[in-house]
Amino acid sequence: MSFLDDLVRPELADVRPYLPTQGDFRIRLDANEAPSLFPSALRERLARAFSELSLERYPDARSAELRRAIARRLDVEPDELLLGVGSDELLALLMTALVKPRRASEAPIVLTTSPTFVMYKMSARLRGLRVIEVPLDAEWDLAEESMLRALEVGPPHLVFIASPNNPTGTVMDPGRLERVIQAASRSLVVVDEAYVDYADRHRLDLFRGYENVAVLRTLSKVGFASLRLGWLVGRPELVRELDKVRLPYNSSGVSQALGALVVGELWDEVLSVIQTVKSERARLAEALGRLSGVSVSPAQANFLWVRTPGSAEGIFRALAERGILLRSFHQTGGRLAQQLRITVGSPAENDELVRVWRELA
Repeated sequence: MSFLDDLVRPELADVRPYLPTQGDFRIRLDANEAPSLFPSALRERLARAFSELSLERYPDARSAELRRAIARRLDVEPDELLLGVGSDELLALLMTALVKPRRASEAPIVLTTSPTFVMYKMSARLRGLRVIEVPLDAEWDLAEESMLRALEVGPPHLVFIASPNNPTGTVMDPGRLERVIQAASRSLVVVDEAYVDYADRHRLDLFRGYENVAVLRTLSKVGFASLRLGWLVGRPELVRELDKVRLPYNSSGVSQALGALVVGELWDEVLSVIQTVKSERARLAEALGRLSGVSVSPAQANFLWVRTPGSAEGIFRALAERGILLRSFHQTGGRLAQQLRITVGSPAENDELVRVWRELA
């Protein structure tokens, strides 16, 4: 018996570290990253900004310049923003600060949908929180009545709703979403808009209309995943409480300097890449939809939710053997057994995916 047996949280016993698929793939369309489409001038501007950093100094602990830049972009106030190391750290902060026990014998509750971003459930379980998952409906939208019933069980401390949702790419119905928010008066409802730059609408207005709403955003999906920069938009009183559990200097000097450039001076270049991805999304969806037995759901993100004629495992493995990596959900079973999530790549990558898949048919 190891001394660790008396120290390690029991929740870790059946948890594995979150790791992307390893391997040497010539085309990776599995992680919802933006394709490499930025011009050399943009990269040179970022390189100049990096060269001017004082790497021997700690970064600004308040990330003031970056918060001001994001605030201008979103038309919010800097004190309505909290920065994190991607959305993942913000989830950890929420689950650290907002889980005051309501009953001594019961674990705090996190409510979310299924399928959705895996880190909601994983982060909650690692902290000993109880997770309630409500399946999305047949159209991959909020199952309103089921959500309302789930709210009566706890009530939950936190409700996570991704819109556009990962992995389905769907934007949640506005009316259903607001009715869930209204019913969750004793919970913080976190609307995760990580993919909203590729959608035809956003719901940033919700945090102004409802005191129990916060919105998550990120730069990870628009070409800057390596900066690990996300932010929460919420009422100042919420941001102040969350800031108490934020680790010092959580936003690096590199992320602050380059992030401020991206959301400010360079944003038009980002918008150009976003538009290219949206055009490619439509083109790729049409091409895949012409393959025998394949159907593609309407998409509002930088990926496609694709149903295969049989188990998704066969096409997933066949493409992987040919150097093309997608994200398959066949191991989950049920209605997800035939589903693939395919990141929209560059035009050449998308063409190659379709060509190889057609040869396999």
